[in-house]
Amino acid sequence: MRRMNAERVVSDLRELAARTSTPDGAQRLAWGPVWRDAREWFGGKVAELGLRVETDSAGNNWVTLPGASPKTVIVGSHLDSVPNGGWLDGTLGVVAGLEALRIYAGATPPVTLRLVDWADEEGARFGRSLLGSAAAAGALKIDDVRELKDRQGTRLVDALAENGVALDRMLDARDELKRIDARAYLELHIEQGPVLESMQKATGVVLGTFGVERHMIRFTGQAAHSGSTPIPMRRDAFLAAAQTALECREIGLRHSKPTPGDAVVCTVGIVNVEPKIVTAVPGVCEISLDQRALSAEVLAAMLRDAKAAAARAAQANNVTVEWRELWRINPRPFDEALVRLCEEAVREETGDAPRLPSGPLHDAAEMVPHMPAVMMFAYSSNGLSHCKEEDTPGPHLETTIRAYLRLVQKTIAHVARQ
Repeated sequence: MRRMNAERVVSDLRELAARTSTPDGAQRLAWGPVWRDAREWFGGKVAELGLRVETDSAGNNWVTLPGASPKTVIVGSHLDSVPNGGWLDGTLGVVAGLEALRIYAGATPPVTLRLVDWADEEGARFGRSLLGSAAAAGALKIDDVRELKDRQGTRLVDALAENGVALDRMLDARDELKRIDARAYLELHIEQGPVLESMQKATGVVLGTFGVERHMIRFTGQAAHSGSTPIPMRRDAFLAAAQTALECREIGLRHSKPTPGDAVVCTVGIVNVEPKIVTAVPGVCEISLDQRALSAEVLAAMLRDAKAAAARAAQANNVTVEWRELWRINPRPFDEALVRLCEEAVREETGDAPRLPSGPLHDAAEMVPHMPAVMMFAYSSNGLSHCKEEDTPGPHLETTIRAYLRLVQKTIAHVARQ
């Protein structure tokens, strides 16, 4: 087994960033030419180890280092980015996984080690996040994505075909995943938030990914002249929506607790008002609501509270309210044994092991129903991600990479004992 080299991981990350970025940030948009170039770069690095890349039916790229046992530890993340994205989002986990292969290359590890580069984690082009990992997990509904188009009008089905993927065969990736005797999935990612920075900690242990309840809420009143309609006689849809939005913030604060994993979030990100003129009382207002929590019970309570708040606001403003579900996913807590191993690895490298949930979703969430999984987070400067300013200070980055490679080694030993 070779010595881990965190500096080489950082060098590779910078090499990939220089190759696939503009002054505005990373441009590895899934299914496009820059993304393919990133994968070509990755394939070259894999070939240096005497290994090869295999692509499953969903476009996910796999590298296998056979071990003495078919029992398998999977490491991975994604190479695709959002437009004008960051240099670490996704790529950190893939390139650190490449270093894990290097540690064991030329030898026979006690168990098989596989590295995966999931296809289209971001969903930035066609709007469906976790596309490749969801297909491998069997969670993708083909008919839900069949008619998706990007902003240029290109159909998803055609973009897939350009990359050798047939939409109607994507779920075959589930059978391909089932053939792997997977005993653990490990993913390294930047936090994409400010928590570790606020704690002045380089590395964090992730307890799981939040469950999400995402809805559109439509309030319908009556448009009227703003000069001639007395306030008590108005049916102002916007005021009902605004009252609900403020109450949803309070719902989030009320259900949050200071203990790890018990923070929650509620966000109103879209506000559409009709008729949207300065001299009219709004007759219709539609808002989005995104609620997230690591506890399924808390998430359900938050949704009940939001619906009650919307009903009160509608009644107070003499309007009606309708809810439309956009999307939901259950909370995905990570495996307790792997969380403990992750804590050990982080503590050995840093002296501490802060625990936190993941608000953003990751490919690891799709693996949770199928195998033990855990994630490790790296400090995000200013809490920023999905932008060119995304960064992790060099010492923190190298520390986290070493902690992650420790986790890989610990997990291989753990699985070998099973």
